[in-house]
Amino acid sequence: MPAITFASRHEESPTCSHAAGTAPFDYLPKPSLDRLRKINHFLIHAFQNSISVIQENLTGTYLFLLTDSNGVLLSMNYSSDLKAVVEDSPIRPGMFFTAQSCGVNAISVTMDSNEPVVLLPEQHESPYFQSWHCYAAPLFMGSQHVGYLDVSTINANMQGELIAIAKLIPAYMQNCYQSQQTAEVCDKPAVEFTERQLTILEMIAGGLTVKAIALKLKIKECTVNHHKKVIFNKLGVQSSTEAVSIASRMSYV
Repeated sequence: MPAITFASRHEESPTCSHAAGTAPFDYLPKPSLDRLRKINHFLIHAFQNSISVIQENLTGTYLFLLTDSNGVLLSMNYSSDLKAVVEDSPIRPGMFFTAQSCGVNAISVTMDSNEPVVLLPEQHESPYFQSWHCYAAPLFMGSQHVGYLDVSTINANMQGELIAIAKLIPAYMQNCYQSQQTAEVCDKPAVEFTERQLTILEMIAGGLTVKAIALKLKIKECTVNHHKKVIFNKLGVQSSTEAVSIASRMSYV
């Protein structure tokens, strides 16, 4: 599907306080970000691996962003000559790329439209992004919507290559993602935890009792026990000690 430009969308958007630089951007707290990155570790690895492969053949200057389905930045990569520019910007993992957080941007527009989009520098609300030509699109692994991909450049003459690169990345990611899942299945069945399950698993690893977990999370003890049962089933274990041991080896705790 061809990318589309939403010039009229930007022109009709109300002015955002971020455009004047008067409000801070929104970021996910580090503990929550760490859990989110653990949940999406296959996706992040596939993204970084794919960018490494593609960068070997690039001549331009690019910034690559991967967010989850809520627009939270999970991972990023960029050309070496952009290091100073990126480090001086507010862009970092955990940043919300919603319009409410940082004004109209390519990711926020593609989140609203569920379509690929090209956004020109002047179409961004925040001054931090008004040097960037951006292409963003929903990202799918198989039939599953997993997040959004953004490829940006500060070079206006690289727009054609920008779109071509952005369309290549999902294919590379798909291959890497599937390879990881296949390898995981060969070693041990893939384990996917919800954020709540990860939280409880971390608390178990920290030595908290069912009662203590229930009090801390303000839920019933029977609910904690239900989550424990699901966690044990996913890990194929019978005890908290086994669960913590295996989860630790898999870098979940």
